[in-house]
Amino acid sequence: MKPKKTILLPSAENMLKELGVNMKLARKRRRLSADQVAERAGIARSTLQLIEKGDPGVAMSSYVQVLFVLGLDRDIMKIAADDPLGRKLQDARLLKKGE
Repeated sequence: MKPKKTILLPSAENMLKELGVNMKLARKRRRLSADQVAERAGIARSTLQLIEKGDPGVAMSSYVQVLFVLGLDRDIMKIAADDPLGRKLQDARLLKKGE
């Protein structure tokens, strides 16, 4: 059976590609080879290549492992930390209930 291809919206696809490029640049800035990063992250070199291309089929844990190796793992904690839309929705419900 053929593996199922992950289908993303173009904007999400572009974000993953940009993330991959950013991770590749971070690796190169640190003067680390793909082999070194892959070994330290516990993944295959081919998986790292897919990550650096922004492949949506790679497990998120592999992305996180590479970020850890690059010293950028804390950046992932910034995702959804500030949620302006969620706060507006919550405030609108609170105002409607309590008026």
